[in-house]
Amino acid sequence: MNRPKTIKPQRLKELALVKVIHNESNQSAGARTIAKIATTRGVPLSRYRASGLMRALDLHSTQLPQHRYKKANQEHVCIPNLLNRQFDVSQPNQVWCGDVTYVWAGSRWAYLAVVLDLFSRKPIGWAMSFSPNTELTASALTMAFEQRGRPSGVMFHSDQGCHYTSIKYRQLLWRYQIEQSMSRRGNCWDNSPMERFFRSFKTEWMPSVGYRSLAAAKQSVINYIVGYYCNVRPHAYNGGMTPNESERKFWRESKTVAKIT
Repeated sequence: MNRPKTIKPQRLKELALVKVIHNESNQSAGARTIAKIATTRGVPLSRYRASGLMRALDLHSTQLPQHRYKKANQEHVCIPNLLNRQFDVSQPNQVWCGDVTYVWAGSRWAYLAVVLDLFSRKPIGWAMSFSPNTELTASALTMAFEQRGRPSGVMFHSDQGCHYTSIKYRQLLWRYQIEQSMSRRGNCWDNSPMERFFRSFKTEWMPSVGYRSLAAAKQSVINYIVGYYCNVRPHAYNGGMTPNESERKFWRESKTVAKIT
């Protein structure tokens, strides 16, 4: 007589956690990401065990393979590439970068502008509209400037899109006392952290058919940035920490150093 197999409580716990993490990632997280998140939550998993648990649950990652970027060497005649691919910065509010991408919303294209703090790769400002104009990028920059407490000494890096080279946008940078840097024309690698962020959003979170409306797209962006990307998703650049954890660690250690000094 064959007795039914019993599942150990520990395995049940692991299966349940893997399913929760996979759902939190909007079904995008792979075994490596799930293993890191589970370990930080007190259930140590290797990527191989996480992979086995995913197979048992019939879970799959929706991420796409990497793509190659085109290269170019032409530099903007007025605004030089001051950042020059020095993406590793030592503290928050030292270098911000920005870019714009397109998202299908309802029956037309909408545009998403994001400002990223290079220290932790944390999105700190964003805006969406049906027009990829200066008002869009200015709204994202203003949100970043206000949310970060109006910092001084910031460099802002972007591509050479007209929404970043316009007089109105450059006046806004001058008003905020932010130094401007620009990629060489057509060179995505000069702003690769932004390219990677948009790729993550589109492969991990955005539905392949787009959104039913601009309002739905805006809410999804907030859920991704605030709920998942900054607070749950581990980032390789941060040593496996989320952007929020990376910044908290910096400020905590900065206070400790200040007390010792």
